[in-house]
Amino acid sequence: MPIAVLCVALLAAASVFLLPKPSVEAAAPPVTKAQVVREYPHDRTAFCQGLVMHEGRLLEGTGQYKKSFLRLVDIESGKSLSDQKNADDVFGEGVTVWKDRVFQLTWRNGYMLVYDAKTLQRTGYVRYRDIDPKLSEGWGLTHDGHSLILSDGSSDLRFINPETFKLEKKLRVKSGLKSITSLNELEYVNGQIFANIWYEDRIACIDPTTGKVTEWIDLAHIRPREVRNDREAVLNGIAWDEKAQRLFVTGKHWPTLFEIKLSN
Repeated sequence: MPIAVLCVALLAAASVFLLPKPSVEAAAPPVTKAQVVREYPHDRTAFCQGLVMHEGRLLEGTGQYKKSFLRLVDIESGKSLSDQKNADDVFGEGVTVWKDRVFQLTWRNGYMLVYDAKTLQRTGYVRYRDIDPKLSEGWGLTHDGHSLILSDGSSDLRFINPETFKLEKKLRVKSGLKSITSLNELEYVNGQIFANIWYEDRIACIDPTTGKVTEWIDLAHIRPREVRNDREAVLNGIAWDEKAQRLFVTGKHWPTLFEIKLSN
C-alpha cells in the first residue's frame, strides 16, 4: 500500500476514536401521549388564553379585543358563574392566582391586571416596563409558590417577585440544544412548568432550575373535530388541581374541557 494511502487510512481510523461522544443534553426528550379521563363542556365563544383552578372551580381568562373576560366557570356545566369584562381595547392573556389576588396579563397593552380573588373586582394593575424594560408582551402566567412565572412568546421565562414585582431571573427554555420559542399558556405542575407551544398540539414539561424540556406531552389526538380546520383554535389552556391531582386542558373556541392523565 502506498505510504500516502496508508496515512489517510490511519488518520480516518484514528478520527473514529477522536469524535466527541453525543451529548446526553442534546438527546430529544421523551414524548408522552395524554389519555382522556373525562370530558366537560366548554364555552365555544371563549377564546381561552389562561386557565387556573381556584377553590374547586376554574378561572378562565379570554382574549380578543372587545371580547376579553376574566370569568369563574363551573366545571361540570361549563357555564360562567361570574364575569368581569375587560375594556374594549384590552386583549386578555394568561391568568394565575396568588394568595388573595388574581393576575391577568394583557397582550400588548403593557400591563398586568390585578383582581381581588374573592370578588373578582379589579383592584389595580402593574406595568410591564416596571418589571423589565424589555418586556412588551404578556402571554402566559403561573407561579411556583414563590415567584410569578411569565412568558412573552419568546424562549425566555421571567421569574417575578409577586409582592414587589421586581424581576428575579430569566430562564431560557431548550429542548436538547434548541431554544423553544412561542411559549404560551403556563401552569406549574408537581415541580415542573408546563407550557403549551403556540400553534402546536403539545405541551413542554420544563425543569424550572435548568430550563431544559424534560418531556413533551402529545395532545394532537384530542383536538376536537369541530376546530380541526380552524388554525387559530389552538390548544391554549392548562389547569392543575393540586388538591385532587387532576390536570385539565382546553383551547381557543374549543367545545370541550378535557381532564387528562399521562402515560407512555
